[in-house]
Amino acid sequence: MNDIAPSAPGARLALVGDRSEAVRSHARIPALLEALRTRDGLDLDAYWIPTQDAAEDLTGFDAIWVLPGSPYRSEAGVLSAIRSARERGIPFLGTCGGFQHALLEFARNVCGLERAGHAENTPGLADEDALVIPLACSLVGHEGTVHVTTGSRAAQLLGADRTQARYHCNYAPNPRHLDLLRRHGLTFTGTDDSGEVRIAELPDHPFFLATLFQPELHGDGTRPHPVITGLATAAVAHARPRA
Repeated sequence: MNDIAPSAPGARLALVGDRSEAVRSHARIPALLEALRTRDGLDLDAYWIPTQDAAEDLTGFDAIWVLPGSPYRSEAGVLSAIRSARERGIPFLGTCGGFQHALLEFARNVCGLERAGHAENTPGLADEDALVIPLACSLVGHEGTVHVTTGSRAAQLLGADRTQARYHCNYAPNPRHLDLLRRHGLTFTGTDDSGEVRIAELPDHPFFLATLFQPELHGDGTRPHPVITGLATAAVAHARPRA
């Protein structure tokens, strides 16, 4: 994996996050990339993009993955990377904090909720402005079933109507804002056993998927979760016209 902007041809993956070996999902990335290459023939040139640099032009990449590790050093950088992926049709995956910030970007820039905020980044937010709020019960270390909507991209990737999910988070979307996001085109295609939202998609985008759980923690890391394989497949497809 590289730490600078890409120059060589091939499917280029931007890993947006404040890289730390202390973050378990970050430590899993090298093995997942190797498994994608050897098991699935999906060879990606991956570049770590610190969040403070993520506002730079990412259009040279074939996929953008916003990884866990919030609070990020730069909320603005993360939101800029997500907006670039959404508006330019670049395949996108957001996991854990990436899921939360994908909803935040959509709320601000599509739904017009300019004051929408994340309670972890801005403590003391009024409820009407808090798009992402603390969970009543922490999901750190939790594992549970996620039920997916028939016909959704998530269901197509899984080939099933459910998946086992591992979490490491303390924040989730505020239910009061979900209907507004739905009206503007964001779909929620995965829920836990109690009906709480766990997957979001943009159906008209080439690949735009976000999960509150961390698919990078699936299994022992030698077989990527189908969501990650889906992102890699979309990246390769995005790279072909340029190649």
